[in-house]
Amino acid sequence: MVRIEEAKYVTIEGKGAPDSPIFQKKIKAIYSVAYSIKSICKKQGKDFVVPKLEGIWWVESDKPYFEVPRKEWHWKLLIMVPDYVSQQIFIKAKEEAMKKKKLEEIEQVKLEKTREGLCVQALHIGPYDTEYKTIQKMEQYIKENNLIKNGPHHEIYLSDPRKTPPHKLKTILRQPVKKT
Repeated sequence: MVRIEEAKYVTIEGKGAPDSPIFQKKIKAIYSVAYSIKSICKKQGKDFVVPKLEGIWWVESDKPYFEVPRKEWHWKLLIMVPDYVSQQIFIKAKEEAMKKKKLEEIEQVKLEKTREGLCVQALHIGPYDTEYKTIQKMEQYIKENNLIKNGPHHEIYLSDPRKTPPHKLKTILRQPVKKT
């Protein structure tokens, strides 16, 4: 178990399968804004490393999300940014990203803070489509420790799926919880 404090992110939301064209466009949009923020901050003497992509996933069903057709999945992609990134820097970064990439999805990128609090977290190694095995172990832990879910499923992608064989992909799986 871990406690996740408040953090600032650039985010973009959508619905559908993670291998859909819109998902890929939104990944490009969020990275374009994140790297524009990095560029602006670097010019101000406040350089930082752009962190790993994260995703929050949910479905509008009582079923576990891996039992729901992927086209019905809802998601929010996130990239953490330093707390000193202001709304002014964010707006300027979106404008710069739009000039460079001309992706209409850039308009949908937001700057927001989030705090998950108490979470059950595990490292999953392997293909994304086998995550349910790790999630089932996490759910067993939640049940055995008198906890209940307190927010949507969260993933942090430690590996680049374009460069890593599926059986070696590393993903942090996180589930916000609270005590019953």
